[in-house]
Amino acid sequence: MDFDVIIIGAGPGGIFSAYELTRLDPKLKVAVFEAGHPLAKRSCPIDGDRIKSCIHCSSCSIMSGFGGAGAFSDGKYNITNDFGGTLYEYIGKARALELMRYVDDINMKYGGRGTKLYTTAGSKFKKLCIQNDLHLLDASVRHLGTDINYVVLENLYEELKEKALFFFDTPVESVAVMEGGYRIHTKDASYTCEKCVISVGRSGSKWMEAVCRDLKIPTRSNRVDIGVRVELPAEVFSHLTDELYESKIVYCTRQYGDRVRTFCMNPKGAVVNENTGGIVTVNGHSYEDPAKQTGNTNFALLVAKHFSEPFKDSNGYGESIARLSNMLGGGVIVQRFGDLIRGRRSNPVRIEEAFITPTLKATPGDLSLVLPKRILDGIIEMIYALDKIAPGTANDDTLLYGVEVKFYNMEVQVDERLQSCYQGLYIIGDGSGITHSLSHASASGIHVARNIVIN
Repeated sequence: MDFDVIIIGAGPGGIFSAYELTRLDPKLKVAVFEAGHPLAKRSCPIDGDRIKSCIHCSSCSIMSGFGGAGAFSDGKYNITNDFGGTLYEYIGKARALELMRYVDDINMKYGGRGTKLYTTAGSKFKKLCIQNDLHLLDASVRHLGTDINYVVLENLYEELKEKALFFFDTPVESVAVMEGGYRIHTKDASYTCEKCVISVGRSGSKWMEAVCRDLKIPTRSNRVDIGVRVELPAEVFSHLTDELYESKIVYCTRQYGDRVRTFCMNPKGAVVNENTGGIVTVNGHSYEDPAKQTGNTNFALLVAKHFSEPFKDSNGYGESIARLSNMLGGGVIVQRFGDLIRGRRSNPVRIEEAFITPTLKATPGDLSLVLPKRILDGIIEMIYALDKIAPGTANDDTLLYGVEVKFYNMEVQVDERLQSCYQGLYIIGDGSGITHSLSHASASGIHVARNIVIN
């Protein structure tokens, strides 16, 4: 065999798998194959000025490369089983939490020391939410910030590059089962290994589907989350964000019984574009450095949709809505909440006259022409519910950016070791459909590495 272990994908799952493998057994020959660039070479050409839209780079620097799609996120590691994936269903709740705390220790060791760990435990806001028919989920949240998250990844790569062999800009085309191991094929070569760990993230969903189809690995469809990103003055949510930083709040709508949740809260942060395969959606960042902070807070409001029969393509449904938004707005659409509830399109004048300065240059428009009525009704109902615990949320000038879509891979069938139906073939991270967060994906990498070395 060329290698003892080949890891496909250098996102959180792949990074922490490589870290733990080389820590536990330095003699192991470990190779990491990544379709994208090294961290230092990851740069999106879209500058909003000279280049305004996706030019379809051979490798998307936002979604691929060392650090995965989370490299330029706001670096929130949620230590909880209440959201972020279902890893605990495979390895147990106590084990999942222990691994997430271990990941946190590693992040502190490699540049995150000094960042704050927030918690909802014993928070007075839990009672306030319940009194207003809202539900605050339990979690401890380590916020690294987009800036410190990048530093941690830089330091981890410096540690790993001497212990594992990295193949950047080398997409794996296929995986084949052979006697005693696996053979992976790239464009120009093939390599063999005894164990193979697949950690391709959400951007590798189509590739993962092909591998599962070719190897007849059972899968089942997953959900897609669709909604908007809300931006408002930081003071509106400061009583929550100062104590909790990230508050995951769930609301069950009275009209349809759908669940709407807050997601990725960024106090004093910025709204940003996110490009997924040429589809422009919206996301949010926040920074640890006070010099990079803004006067606004942003967060997503998402509604989950899970399709089964006869339509099973949840991601395709989300993509079609995002494409419609891009068609109408040339990218991301922004609308004042007051305009939305009055049934009128926002225009540049109304956005300019609002008592809030947008942090993202987006096209003023009408989200009701993009989002399905059921989803939009749920978002509006949630905004009024949040207004009860954070007065000002439902102000006319609150900005809604659309659309925000969170795509999830189909769920791949694995056992308690995260091993597929093939001995020595492991599938981890967001590419497995089991994890949906930095902390869960990283923990899954640690779990598999320990199983490989110990067993």
